[in-house]
Amino acid sequence: MIFLFCGLLSAASCSKNEWPIARGEAGPLTWVLTNEGTLTISGKGEMPDYSILPEILPTWFDVRDKITHVIIGDNVSNIGDFAFFRCENLVSITGGNSIIAIGYRAFSGCSSLTSVIIPNSVTSIGGEAFSSCSSLLSVDIPNSVTDMGNAVFYDCESLASVTMGQSLSSIGEVAFFGCYNLTSVIIPNSVTDIGNSAFRACSGLTSVTIGNSVTSIDKMAFLDCYRLTSVTIPNSVTNVGDSAFYSCSGLKSVTIGNSVTSIGKEAFRNCTGLTEIINLREIPQIITNTVFRSVSKTSCTLYVPAGSEVDYRNAEGWKDFVNIKAIQ
Repeated sequence: MIFLFCGLLSAASCSKNEWPIARGEAGPLTWVLTNEGTLTISGKGEMPDYSILPEILPTWFDVRDKITHVIIGDNVSNIGDFAFFRCENLVSITGGNSIIAIGYRAFSGCSSLTSVIIPNSVTSIGGEAFSSCSSLLSVDIPNSVTDMGNAVFYDCESLASVTMGQSLSSIGEVAFFGCYNLTSVIIPNSVTDIGNSAFRACSGLTSVTIGNSVTSIDKMAFLDCYRLTSVTIPNSVTNVGDSAFYSCSGLKSVTIGNSVTSIGKEAFRNCTGLTEIINLREIPQIITNTVFRSVSKTSCTLYVPAGSEVDYRNAEGWKDFVNIKAIQ
């Protein structure tokens, strides 16, 4: 229940620029919303998890269109699921230094949110936490974050800059799908897996650095990233999934690490700009003819370890390349 009021404060307080127009409770916490749009959440303990079901919506949901700024107190330990779902006028958040988790879809659909500073206390960010935050320009994921769910920044079409902390263990499925203003990504060495469609349709992406602990690049991870010009798949990677780089038509050079044993079907299909492939593995991977479909086998040179040229010339999927040369 919420209360619209100017009570419980002195008349003098109500005459100031900011005065309360609503307040309520959230589990052990309390909240107050001022006329200027500041929602302050106070108290100690956990914020409840919410849902899109009417009976489980946040108690401030009915006044969400008036919320422009959120302040979360220092003793609040988390931001619950769906806490600020569809607060479409929210432009900024100030988080307390005790928050350890940001819940599922906590800020999903906050279309006016332009920047996010995640406190260094946070260790977990739930799935779709910032999905469809269409005005979000930048985000800094601190070193404290170890776990990030699927679709965290899905459809954040304005996102141009992201910094990932050095403790992040994986990049979930569709994590940055549709962030087509994202231009550069550095995946830290702590990450072991790049999920299904993680950077799919990031059509503005021109540079990606893949950390040297990544073991798997899942299917469609970079599909339609057509402004990428070069990719180095590090030696730590063993698996490149189906369609991982499908239609990266601007890709001119790719280096495949020496531990890659599996390259999925259509992994580099429609990479029509490829002029060189540097494959560091001495024994050719067993691949299908779809892996490099639409790649010119006459103008693209395949470089392989010295002494492996004959093996590649006899290997299915590789033998069609006219120019197979030893790496110098």
